[in-house]
Amino acid sequence: MNVHTPEPTREEAEAALALLRQWAGKVSAVEVADLDPLVSRLIPGQEVANYPALARAYPEEFAVDEAYRASMPDLQNGPSSLIRGAKQHIQHVGISNFRLPIRVHTRDGGDLTLETSVTGTVSLEAEKKGINMSRIMRSFYAQAEQTFSFDVIEATLDAYKTDLESFDARIQMRFSFPMKMQSLRSGLEGYQYYDIALEVVDTQGTRKKIMHLDYVYSSTCPCSLELSEHARQFRGQLATPHSQRSVARVSVEVDCERNCLWFEDLIELCRAAVPTETQVMVKREDEQAFAELNAANPIFVEDAARSFCEQLQADPRIKDFRVIASHQESLHSHDAVSVMTEGPTFAADSLDPKLFNTLFHVG
Repeated sequence: MNVHTPEPTREEAEAALALLRQWAGKVSAVEVADLDPLVSRLIPGQEVANYPALARAYPEEFAVDEAYRASMPDLQNGPSSLIRGAKQHIQHVGISNFRLPIRVHTRDGGDLTLETSVTGTVSLEAEKKGINMSRIMRSFYAQAEQTFSFDVIEATLDAYKTDLESFDARIQMRFSFPMKMQSLRSGLEGYQYYDIALEVVDTQGTRKKIMHLDYVYSSTCPCSLELSEHARQFRGQLATPHSQRSVARVSVEVDCERNCLWFEDLIELCRAAVPTETQVMVKREDEQAFAELNAANPIFVEDAARSFCEQLQADPRIKDFRVIASHQESLHSHDAVSVMTEGPTFAADSLDPKLFNTLFHVG
């Protein structure tokens, strides 16, 4: 037999509330909490006092067991009912600028330990609330003792794709790579530092391996060079052509099946395209040599993009690529820029509005 319990009326609820408040006003806060901590919200003047007096000393001896861990709330991995905003697929969500030291292998057989900034992201399905960000970092630390390569990055990517039950993923690792360079004439040596990033992108089961390099060089304006020589020849007037520090951000999709493309290889390809790389150690004879080298290689920003393109097209280890060049003018109060892409990997109709602002080399 079903027994129907009538719904309480508002008058009955108000009477119960008055009785509860009367009782709570006569007992201690501990007794109120023993009944239900939320009761304290019903007492006038104590609406935000949810709890009794809490322990303020850090519990050094407290240990977490599996049962306690299972009882802890996990809102980020909660049900889809907790999603705020549109229930929409997110292409990439994860961490950026996670830093750790990694060991990399050099072309000459040596090893270097470099401080590295890591970005790791995965795709998130529309019905999932979020991801556990710490799993990405744990995946990296599991590989931290290995000498990093594209293979190790792929293994890390596989691990956190599995942990986070995601279809697509991306890892990017940025670092400053030192390479010893000799001056032009004096024989001095010093370290040039190159901003490099390795990236593995896994989208819909297709995986691409990408290397990014910022190459810093001097660009002498060909027009300014000719005008300076005209002033000397026709009027006996001393004049100097304008040149400026310039940056090319070269991004290449690597074909690792053919052969390894070392960091040093990509740097040398850029140097072959535009030999006026900025110098590390300079004496007077080097400064004079650099002036002569610039005069022998005057270059517009369009020339720079095409020169890099020529070298990249000739290397069978390189598939798609992109070249972004910025000549930070000493004549004009604006910069001269160019963007060139080959293949679909880097093709885009829109550019980040602040893209060219990131091409400044600050030494």
